[in-house]
Amino acid sequence: MTLPLDLSVVVPIYNEEESLPELVDQLLGVLRPTGESFELVLVNDGSRDRTSDVMTRLSGEVPEIVCVLLRKNYGQTAAMAAGFDVANGDVIVSLDGDLQNDPADIPLLIAKLRDGYDLVSGWRFQRQDAEIRRKLPSRIANRLIGRVTGVRLHDYGCSLKAYRREVLSDMRLYGELHRFLPVLANIEGARITEIKVNHRARQYGNSKYGIDRTFRVLMDLLTVWFMNRFLTRPMYVFGFGGIVAIFGSLLVSAYLLIVKLLGEDIGNRPLLTLAIVLGLAGVQLFCFGLLGELQIRTYHESQGRPIYRIRETLRGGRTSA
Repeated sequence: MTLPLDLSVVVPIYNEEESLPELVDQLLGVLRPTGESFELVLVNDGSRDRTSDVMTRLSGEVPEIVCVLLRKNYGQTAAMAAGFDVANGDVIVSLDGDLQNDPADIPLLIAKLRDGYDLVSGWRFQRQDAEIRRKLPSRIANRLIGRVTGVRLHDYGCSLKAYRREVLSDMRLYGELHRFLPVLANIEGARITEIKVNHRARQYGNSKYGIDRTFRVLMDLLTVWFMNRFLTRPMYVFGFGGIVAIFGSLLVSAYLLIVKLLGEDIGNRPLLTLAIVLGLAGVQLFCFGLLGELQIRTYHESQGRPIYRIRETLRGGRTSA
């Protein structure tokens, strides 16, 4: 059995054989003086260089290291999910393995978390990346995500974040949802804030991100928007659309019926096609809403998963979690 720890640091890694030893040294230099019990959960996401060998060597030298070796490259979201599942700390911190996040900021994140927050996100306010290729798209994405989801943060893409363990245990990650963790936490009722953190220029290797990530993020943004607004009530979006379509079909059909009674031919009129399409679409959308409601009920009831989250309970003036 593993003993509970104060802190787990989760680091997803892909082709970082050069930066990994230095990163571990910096983490140990920051965390050991704090006196807190901690572990470094290093997740090798199917690296193709010597990262696996470096991790194996480091795990034999550093007792705080826990190595997780994935069978292939699944992506950053899956690597972070694997690290979160393995982590044993009451507080879990995530950061990138390329040395661009500064381990010295971890105590600041933890201190802010213990002020009563459930998630503290880093804000790379002086980001050391290319202006056009990285910083400008990131600023646009951050504003778009904030506007769509209602969770206003300056920097969704910063991997340096601190979480309370119970918040992460309520969430499931897939796709590119690691950048939407604050939104998913907000769905669970978490208290969220951000603090400014350092950001350093890449020292080794090349960035693993390409332009194709933008399209994946946009698709996941639509998913997160739907989850944030209609996770427990899909009928509200599908049913409303279905009712509007059916009502429109009835209006057009009524107009065409009057025209027909007045003696005009409606067989070749585009409005007839529109009425039929609206009617079929309305019925389909309404059925989608019903199926969504059934799936949501199955999702919650099969897992014994409540649709609410309790922060604390007061009994006789005493607080219990």
